[in-house]
Amino acid sequence: MNDLVRQHTALSDSDLEWLHLLVSEWQLLSDLSFADLVLWVPTLDGTRYVSVAQMRPNTGPTSYQDDMVGHLVPRGRRPLLDAALDEGRIVREGDPEWREEVPVRVESIPVRREGRVLGVIARNTNLLTVRTPSRLELTYLQSASDLAQMIAAGTFPFPGEQVDMDSSPRAGDGLVRLDAEGIVQYASPNALSAYHRLGLAADLVGQHLGQITAELAPSRGPVDEALVKLASGYAPREFEVEGNGGVIQLRAIPLSPKGTRIGSLVLLRDVTELRRRERELITKDATIREIHHRVKNNLQTVAALLRLQARRMDSDRGREALNEAVRRVGSIAIVHETLSQNLDERVQFDEIADRVIAMVAEISPGKVTCRRNGRFGILDAEVATPLSMVLTEILQNALEHAFTQGEQGTVEVNAVRGEARSDARLLITVQDDGCGLPEGFDPQRAGNLGLQIVRTLVEGELGGSFDMLPGAERGTKVVLDIPVQPQK
Repeated sequence: MNDLVRQHTALSDSDLEWLHLLVSEWQLLSDLSFADLVLWVPTLDGTRYVSVAQMRPNTGPTSYQDDMVGHLVPRGRRPLLDAALDEGRIVREGDPEWREEVPVRVESIPVRREGRVLGVIARNTNLLTVRTPSRLELTYLQSASDLAQMIAAGTFPFPGEQVDMDSSPRAGDGLVRLDAEGIVQYASPNALSAYHRLGLAADLVGQHLGQITAELAPSRGPVDEALVKLASGYAPREFEVEGNGGVIQLRAIPLSPKGTRIGSLVLLRDVTELRRRERELITKDATIREIHHRVKNNLQTVAALLRLQARRMDSDRGREALNEAVRRVGSIAIVHETLSQNLDERVQFDEIADRVIAMVAEISPGKVTCRRNGRFGILDAEVATPLSMVLTEILQNALEHAFTQGEQGTVEVNAVRGEARSDARLLITVQDDGCGLPEGFDPQRAGNLGLQIVRTLVEGELGGSFDMLPGAERGTKVVLDIPVQPQK
């Protein structure tokens, strides 16, 4: 719609926002009218109309099989559009049109904003299935007529009220028509069923909807007074009411077709099962996060016990082995701590990598600088946990064996994912400028326990590849190529 309005019309950005607000609301008008709606806007030179939006009803057959958006028609071809635009009134005169052997009644509703007519809504009703209307259909049509008059007067839609039509109640979900005092004049069967779910034993017709709703809700005090006003439809609001184990969502629409409030339209939907499932999901997420939090605490306890044991060791090799175990346990704890703060089983691994680098850098025998370049991105927990251990072992190995006591150096961790590579794979290189590999060193066979852990995790659990190579000038370069799940 933005492109069509800016290309063909002289409407301002604020006028365009009003049309967007109207289009976000007009599914209701279409359903209540049992009719298709097409929004026509005069072109810049005033000689034609361009259709910028279209809506089909959920409550009846369509009058248009084709998409009308983008069509241009000259003035004079559709007299009802001309009359509505020029005179600023709803035009219903004329005989039905025949389209593909289907009679269609056409009406034109001017769209007014701040005293100016921006365009015209053509309301097209398929008359092929017209029958004697029921009380429900009569209420729908009367409510549609009131809304149409409010659109023509520029009082609907309501400025500042943005409605999410995907989640808001629709006419078919449940409809209640109130008079100016908030007394129910009509309640659809779905609306009555929803209130029965709240615990209402009687009929709604003749009752004050605000008072009945407040009585069914469990709260007392000032909240009741606000609920009475909301459910009485005095202001355009959307809210929920819970009681007797049921939850209904309501949307109040004040009706003032001739400038004076004559009543309200209340749309409502029973969302009990939806809210129950949402609460179950929230409880499940909270449980999972609590599990990760407890696992992290337990791992930190294990690390503390190993640290205490290391202090009591007389053997330097035994003490160092326990300290290595502390760092391995710590790297896993970092992942679980991150997972305990997330809503799903995916983590931003860049934060984990930075914490692992900082943790391992504490063991540096000299003035060695560790830094990260590139991005790891978001990883699933089953990838993040072994990868954190792999990164810990590689960094620990570089700091212990590449530099002597007091020697200065650099260890760089580079991650490539996204623009440079497919999101489905992650390339990691760890480059140091230390003493390099011993002569004849085979990374696939030789190496300490740390390298054995790296090989097992990378090739076995992660399904990737691992290699250690001499650096371009000096030092050692470790290369990891790991498949990961695509980011969603």
